[in-house]
Amino acid sequence: MSFRIRVFALILLVALAATAATAWLTLAQVTRQVRESAAADRQDVTRITAELRRYGETRGTWDGVAGTVRTLARDTGQRIRLTDAAGGTVADSDVLLGREPRPIGTAPPLLIDPRPELSFQGDRNAYFPSMAKVTTSAIADYTTGVTYAACLTRAGHDVTVREGSLGVPEFTDAGGAGSGAGSGVCVKGDGPSGAVLESHRVALDVCAATKGDQRIPCLQRVFAERTAAVAPQPVSVHLGALDDAGQSLAVGATVAVAAGVAATVLACALLLGRAVLRPVRALTDASLGLGGGDLGRRVPAAGKGEIAELGRSFNRMADSLQASEERQRRLVGDIAHELRTPLANLRGYLEALRDGVLEADADLLDSLHEEVLLQQRIVDDLQDLALAEAGALTYHRGALDAGELVETCRTAHSALAAAAGVELTADVPGTGPVPLYGDPGRLRQALSNLVGNAVRHTAPGGSVRLELAERDERVRITVRDTGSGIPAADLPRLFDRFWRADAARGRATGGSGLGLSIARQIVADHRGAIEVTSEVGVGTAFTVVLPVG
Repeated sequence: MSFRIRVFALILLVALAATAATAWLTLAQVTRQVRESAAADRQDVTRITAELRRYGETRGTWDGVAGTVRTLARDTGQRIRLTDAAGGTVADSDVLLGREPRPIGTAPPLLIDPRPELSFQGDRNAYFPSMAKVTTSAIADYTTGVTYAACLTRAGHDVTVREGSLGVPEFTDAGGAGSGAGSGVCVKGDGPSGAVLESHRVALDVCAATKGDQRIPCLQRVFAERTAAVAPQPVSVHLGALDDAGQSLAVGATVAVAAGVAATVLACALLLGRAVLRPVRALTDASLGLGGGDLGRRVPAAGKGEIAELGRSFNRMADSLQASEERQRRLVGDIAHELRTPLANLRGYLEALRDGVLEADADLLDSLHEEVLLQQRIVDDLQDLALAEAGALTYHRGALDAGELVETCRTAHSALAAAAGVELTADVPGTGPVPLYGDPGRLRQALSNLVGNAVRHTAPGGSVRLELAERDERVRITVRDTGSGIPAADLPRLFDRFWRADAARGRATGGSGLGLSIARQIVADHRGAIEVTSEVGVGTAFTVVLPVG
């Protein structure tokens, strides 16, 4: 599977998971709010139905209920509409609040029946004639009382209600029956005539013929039938309107929004993937070209992001490989140049000896032998340098004294310096040993290369001085000569292979051109460095800086 597909699949999975989680959290939160709203609505519905029922039960009529409906609508925020059995409007909160009546909502209406239900306390199997007599009185009292209460309500007076013994309300005005606020407006009668009471008793006699457990329901039914004409009629309560439906949970809209978010995330993922994959593709093509030998391939690396940094790292690697390739080519060319002329000389002399052109005297043989030794030294130096740069040069590290190392090197080169007419001295502090940790043989080889170069490039009568100092947890060994010096433009090339300030190699001053490269590598392997300062006509100083052992 390609990287692009993997990135796209991962981003797609993250996008879908994030969208699903967002949708779930949104639905959960909205559902909770809807539930809380529904609980509040149930409380409002309970309050509305209870107050409307109380109004009908205590007023005996639905006249004047508009004020109660208006108050309930304002307090609960519900749209309330009362209709009678025929569908006529009793009260509508939209009209009462000055609004255009809205269509009724889809919720089923609630039925409010304020008519009382006759209830017998105590033993339900009491003597039936007495129960029938009590029922007759209850019908008469309720008929008279509810008519009086309805009259008081229409006249704008308060009504006092108390619950009778059979659960049938008894009505009076605030100042007492037949007086006070209702006096002169509504008069509470003395009850129905004897003929009416007789009619009630005849109806109740029907219940005597029923079975014992059906007598009380029969009495209750006769009570409801005889009071139906004066009791407030049941009404239907419609709550809400069609435009309130938007308050419900719109799952479809939530899903649509979630789908839109997912599509947007995927589009952004595609753009991001394209922006990421373009430089990755460029890196892939460049790396393939680099692996095929095209060391000049580079990639654009603008910006500050990780991809840009990766591009710059690739370019640095390519630069390093190209530089290494160039160094390798130069090395091969330098080796061929260094060996071609001496070998050509040796061949010419040997052919001349073979052909009898020259005589094999002692001087000629010594010269040929010296030339062979020089080529052998070049080959040995090349092998040491190759091992050092490959990290395969063998080191036998241990504790040593830097002062003893300097003295040993001075002693070893005293004969060479004397033969060249150069004074070789050493300045070693006498305060005690200066500790180092390293390979004494390899460090002596590095110092010997520096001292040998200094002696060869110092004219007779000059001097070479070895100086030892310890400062800032560093040991500093300086080889200072009074030679001709090195131009500043040549200093950066001092440690290049086969480079020499004097391009002509003579047996007296010529070296292999590898000594400084070998010395620098040995010192670097000991976690140190070589510093160079030079002034033309004054001399040169090479300083080996090593950590204190």
